[in-house]
Amino acid sequence: MDSANQDINLNSPKKGLGADPLDADVPMEGAVGVTGLTEDEKEELNLELSKVEEEILTLRQVLSAKEHHAGELKRRLGLTPLSEFRQNLSKSWQDVQTSNVYLSASATLEDISRSEAYKRTQETFSQAGQMTSAALSSMGTAISRKLGDMRNSPSFRSFEDKVDNLKHKMATRGEGNGVTSPIGSSSSQDHAPF
Repeated sequence: MDSANQDINLNSPKKGLGADPLDADVPMEGAVGVTGLTEDEKEELNLELSKVEEEILTLRQVLSAKEHHAGELKRRLGLTPLSEFRQNLSKSWQDVQTSNVYLSASATLEDISRSEAYKRTQETFSQAGQMTSAALSSMGTAISRKLGDMRNSPSFRSFEDKVDNLKHKMATRGEGNGVTSPIGSSSSQDHAPF
């Protein structure tokens, strides 16, 4: 090849892909030796290639038409993508449930649930739950009793009486001048709002 042909080949869109053996315009060094085909064989292969490409195009058109028809049928049946997803998910779950791995794992878990160690552990957790419930119940009863005892104590009664007196005094002072004020001496604070 001369340098002019090399420049054209380097700038072609098929750069680096190699020459197309079916393109008669591009000269190839040793093309007959590499493929070993005669002109008649090349012509026959080109004819077969064009037939295969036509079949591929026809199959694509048929597939597209079938997909469109299937879409119309689904629409008429009221099948939405969401319902299809649900069906696929359900089928996948059924497939998982019938798989050897799932069945083996289920059998193993069933064997474990029948074992003595599992039964003892389950009983221990059950007893611990009952004991915790009883402890919390008795603690609640004890707290209620202590609060009742505290409410009936003399110090709580005294505190309760003081709060009632304070409330009564504030109510009577507020009625006298229309302003609620803190308890104490009658100073300038008696007439200032909070």
